[in-house]
Amino acid sequence: MSDWLIYRGAGAPHDGIEHLPPPPPWRDFDGGPLVAPPAALDPSSERRLGVQHREASHHRPGETERELVNAALYLRRPLLVTGAPGSGKSTLAHSVAYELGLGRVLGWPVVSRSTLRDGLYDYDAIGRLQDLQIARAAPAAAESGAAPGPDPTDEPGGGIGRYIRLGPLGTALLPAARPRVLLVDELDKSDIDLPNDLLNVLEEGEFRIPELERLAGSAPEVEVLSDDGTRVTVRDGRVRCRAFPFIVLTSNGERDFPAPLLRRCIHLHIPVPDKERLAAMVRAHFGEGAAERYEAVIDRFLDREPGDVRAVDQLFNAIHLTQRAGWTDEDEEETRRRLTAELMRPLDRTR
Repeated sequence: MSDWLIYRGAGAPHDGIEHLPPPPPWRDFDGGPLVAPPAALDPSSERRLGVQHREASHHRPGETERELVNAALYLRRPLLVTGAPGSGKSTLAHSVAYELGLGRVLGWPVVSRSTLRDGLYDYDAIGRLQDLQIARAAPAAAESGAAPGPDPTDEPGGGIGRYIRLGPLGTALLPAARPRVLLVDELDKSDIDLPNDLLNVLEEGEFRIPELERLAGSAPEVEVLSDDGTRVTVRDGRVRCRAFPFIVLTSNGERDFPAPLLRRCIHLHIPVPDKERLAAMVRAHFGEGAAERYEAVIDRFLDREPGDVRAVDQLFNAIHLTQRAGWTDEDEEETRRRLTAELMRPLDRTR
């Protein structure tokens, strides 16, 4: 295996990220102050990687897949991953985070109503107004003998930091010693404007919070809540990264993206899994020997007409039901075949 690979796809954690060369001059960022390292992988990643990370030890990404992941790491560019549903696009982000020890994967599931602001931060102006009204009413409450509550105006910036929470993209852009992993899932489901709105943030590695910028003179540093649930310091109302995050943008190929976005990304297309890759996935989730035991189900999954669309989740559902139902005799075997066919019906067919 080539020595230049930081992400090796070997399924075992290592310190390769420590040997990542400096970024290109045009992708070198200087944000600060540095934030604390993130928490370890959470149960969401464990589910995607397979029970006890077995998928990590069984699955070996292809050469092109490994090389393009590393190209994105070296060049500090987002990775645009396309492919059919269930081909492993989202799992790739969790695999990189697990192998390189980059902590919890930040997830931004995109829907048709998603905006750039959703990914960057949220400001609860109504909640702040309500708390200020309660604080102003505190003197009258004290006169009546009630215990006074905390006064949000005692904090820097009038306590505004209590009402600002960074989104997954905003948290990924916090200045950190190591890159965070951000999964922007199903970008092709977004409103037509979101891919263009992302351009400046992905290029500059920073964004501004106007509500804090207006207070920079009197409160240059304000603590806000991150997507991780921790308090982090924002200086002068600006969030600027130090290590550009490893960003995975996934798409099922339902739309084309503008050329300016494609220029800023490394493009990886994951083909439909073949039998060998499916067998590795089945072993990851169902244990050693599962691929051989359910070879007939895997073959049925692969037996499709040209153009048929199936997701790997359908295969997993069929195997799990077969495993748990315990069908053994001939009558039950017919039930298994019939239900397997229904569970693995092509997604582009309604009947």
